[in-house]
Amino acid sequence: MLLVPPAIPGLVWAYHFRPQSTSCSRFPAEASRSDLDIGEGFLWLHLNLADSRVPAFLEGLEGVGPAAVAALTTHDTHATITLDEQLVYGTLVDFQREFDSETRDIGWLHFFVSDRIIITTRLQPLRSIDRVRGAVEKNASRFKRPINVFETIVAEFQRTLITLVMELTEELNLIEDFVYDNAPRDERRKLAPVRRTVVRLHRHLRTVLTLLRRAAASEDNEMPEGFDDVASRLMNRLEAVDHDVYALQERARLLHEEIDSKLSSETNRHLYILSLMTAFLLPPSLVTGFFGMNTSSLPFAEGIGGTVYAVGFILFSVAAAWWVLRRAGIL
Repeated sequence: MLLVPPAIPGLVWAYHFRPQSTSCSRFPAEASRSDLDIGEGFLWLHLNLADSRVPAFLEGLEGVGPAAVAALTTHDTHATITLDEQLVYGTLVDFQREFDSETRDIGWLHFFVSDRIIITTRLQPLRSIDRVRGAVEKNASRFKRPINVFETIVAEFQRTLITLVMELTEELNLIEDFVYDNAPRDERRKLAPVRRTVVRLHRHLRTVLTLLRRAAASEDNEMPEGFDDVASRLMNRLEAVDHDVYALQERARLLHEEIDSKLSSETNRHLYILSLMTAFLLPPSLVTGFFGMNTSSLPFAEGIGGTVYAVGFILFSVAAAWWVLRRAGIL
């Protein structure tokens, strides 16, 4: 009876990069663990954490310690980068991707990098990692070591950020046109999701930058070969887009303040009109209240023309109120 080797659990794709080769080979979906025993080059495994067998599979891989397995299978929602004995592992932020569209929902990519293999895991499909796969199939010769794949992943995240910044800039342009229009409009409902997205972008981007700076400051014997140069290039990339994200955040904040200012001015104008109406109507209300009392000996209760005199008093009170407001500088 022939025993079929078990397939790699949760395998999304796997590539074998060979030295001195301009292409790489992709493993079939039914690839087994024995196929990972390569003689030269390095591997890139991308796994789906929706398969509950992935943690057990990772624990059986040579060179992947318990801390790295925990980093590859964690459900924590914050970025981390750890250097340990020339290994790099942790979690990076990315954006989720649907089958037919790209979203702005935050996703998390877990990674492990050694000198022979790079392993990435995720729960939902991600935008940047899929673009890296396209770059690998288009030109595999640029990836000499696993750390080059890691650099490309972070670089694609930066390109995704640039795309989002351009999209958000267009949305702010439309909102700005309405805000500075003559007709007052409340654009806070449209501005709120844009501000929320920009704030999240800036927060996660600053976290990744801080982690890269901390990793670049580690001891040389802790770093994989070439990580120092990779970290320096990535920090330059992310700092450039961080400036754009911060400028976008400030612009959204100023727009929100402008909207609040215009709404406050409009509210004050309405209150001013209501106050004037109250000031003009209060004296006539006093006159009508006086003549409406059910008491004896009211003026003009007897004879004819009493209503005309009462109306005259009402008009006189309105004129007196107008004169007082003019003298006070309110009108």
